[in-house]
Amino acid sequence: MEKYSQFRDRGSGISPFLPTTQPTSVTAKIIGAWIFIIRLPLLVAYCTLYFLVLDHLPIPPVLRKLLLWAMMAIPGIWWIDLQLDGVKRGSLSQQPASRFPRERAVIAAQFTSPVDAVYLAAIFDPIFVISYPDTRKVRRVSLFRAVALALAPPNTAAPRTGLTDLRALVKENPHRVIVVFPEMTTTNGKGILPFSPSLLATPADAKIFPVSMRYTAPDITTPIPSAWLSFLWNLLRRPTHCVRVRVAEGVSNTSVAINGSTHPDMDDKVGRGAEGGSDLTPEEERLLDGIADSLARLARNKRVGLTLHDKTAFVKVWTQGKGN
Repeated sequence: MEKYSQFRDRGSGISPFLPTTQPTSVTAKIIGAWIFIIRLPLLVAYCTLYFLVLDHLPIPPVLRKLLLWAMMAIPGIWWIDLQLDGVKRGSLSQQPASRFPRERAVIAAQFTSPVDAVYLAAIFDPIFVISYPDTRKVRRVSLFRAVALALAPPNTAAPRTGLTDLRALVKENPHRVIVVFPEMTTTNGKGILPFSPSLLATPADAKIFPVSMRYTAPDITTPIPSAWLSFLWNLLRRPTHCVRVRVAEGVSNTSVAINGSTHPDMDDKVGRGAEGGSDLTPEEERLLDGIADSLARLARNKRVGLTLHDKTAFVKVWTQGKGN
């Protein structure tokens, strides 16, 4: 892996783009192959039915969530360890409703696997958006597109059409939760990438909740684009998977009030750090840094300086290496 050393964070030594592997015995591989063969047609058939038919029907949110839980049950995602940051285990029911994402909330989620979007949809029935570097604009996407994004190549340029921002989405959908993946691409879960500035368009009266999801075993993370076969093998061959979910306390976008960023003529084109210079105000920097720090704490890892452009370069080197 020496040729990938340039994609190791200089400060922490973390390589967030390398796939995670788990040692497996021959017996486990044989048993896993049988489980894989049984589950694969079930998962493919169920996902085809859901995304081609059921997802387009006016199904009540409760029933839609049950259908998504059934989808996760096929690969054995049985156990979810959900905790609120700073709340003692067993006391979730005693917490005020404001400690959990609800209407007019924005979730800033760590992005490591296609399971992320399915789990968040099963809990919150949210609106998913895609973020881009150097702009506050986002693009609204379906659950299927959010799942596919986890194994899509990094996109460093925003499209010219179909864009909006979080301020407009919250205003148009006051009873929905919005999910943002501010890192813009998947990692192996070992580091938090620099954020897109899209979160800066969140209105001041909408809370931003950092949410981390970690998996046991961790090899269902998908830092390598198009690696569907290895993802499905790792997902389906094990009897069960565990998901550790941590939700930090919601924060408000105080930079809106300070900078007047709610003005409709605001300049949405910005730069930040290695993504093209820093055009953000100190208050905006503090907001993004605070959310990134919360995600790193929840995930028990560190922030890294590698960017979306580094991921693009890594994918090119990785693809060339596999072709040799």
